[in-house]
Amino acid sequence: MTSFDPPERRLVVLDTDIGSDVDDVLALAMLLGSPEVDLLGVTTVYGDTVTRARIASRLARLAGRTDVRVVPGERETLSGLPAWWAGHEGASFADLESEPVSSTPTAKSFLAKTAEKYAGELDLIAIGPLTNIAATIRDYPSFVDEVRRLYVMGGRFDTTAEAEHNFKSDPEAAATVFESGISTTVVGLEITTQVRMDAEQLGWIAGAGPLGEAVEAEVRGWWSFTDKQWNHPHDPLAVLAMLSPGLFAALPGTVKVDRNGATPGVSRATDHPDSSTRIVIEVDVPDVLQEIVDRIDAAGQAAL
Repeated sequence: MTSFDPPERRLVVLDTDIGSDVDDVLALAMLLGSPEVDLLGVTTVYGDTVTRARIASRLARLAGRTDVRVVPGERETLSGLPAWWAGHEGASFADLESEPVSSTPTAKSFLAKTAEKYAGELDLIAIGPLTNIAATIRDYPSFVDEVRRLYVMGGRFDTTAEAEHNFKSDPEAAATVFESGISTTVVGLEITTQVRMDAEQLGWIAGAGPLGEAVEAEVRGWWSFTDKQWNHPHDPLAVLAMLSPGLFAALPGTVKVDRNGATPGVSRATDHPDSSTRIVIEVDVPDVLQEIVDRIDAAGQAAL
């Protein structure tokens, strides 16, 4: 396995709809195994955010981390659309309801106060519908300038006129975020679907102690739900766009998201050299896969 020589220290908050597609679990486990990351907190979004928070809290504890603040966030979308719920969320964890979760502060307040405290230093990773982020932008206008960079898994920027799940789930929120001017790097579905994780990678992850076993159970649960023996690790690519940008190529541009009409959630990118938004256009697939495995392994081994 690879050892990591930490570069600059990164102050990070993860915003996630963890518990449905397993890619959120993989992304959180990677962050827990990244020595250059000071994970200041996790906010959950979309539907039953308390269950999602309990899953995040349990994974952090399995990695030996009791210092990670987990805050349930917005349950309802800004667009008024119902949240999709797969039904297996949390099923692989015993006694999940015993995992303590605090209802205060709100996710919006936590995000805003953390960004204010670490103005110009905080990196934010958003790997679910963008409801929490948009709601914070609306209620705390200075948030846009205080976040150093927002990393998003979402959208689709090829010629396929289809909406990606995170943007389609709350198009109003996605449009609000990209219209705000917040400095953003976005990894779209046409990039994440180039990467596929299967039994080979899962075998390495499963050996990473209790955390690895929990991640394996979550992956296998998702494989059972999708009736496939592999998955696209969409969300880990947003994490790696921050931690290992050399594995990607990106171009500056503007992003427009359709709020409603015939194509809600559909996203389009336009080249713009002066834009603070970066759209990922290429990915180093073999090295990305290896780094996903290595960082999760590092998280699990550190807790042994």
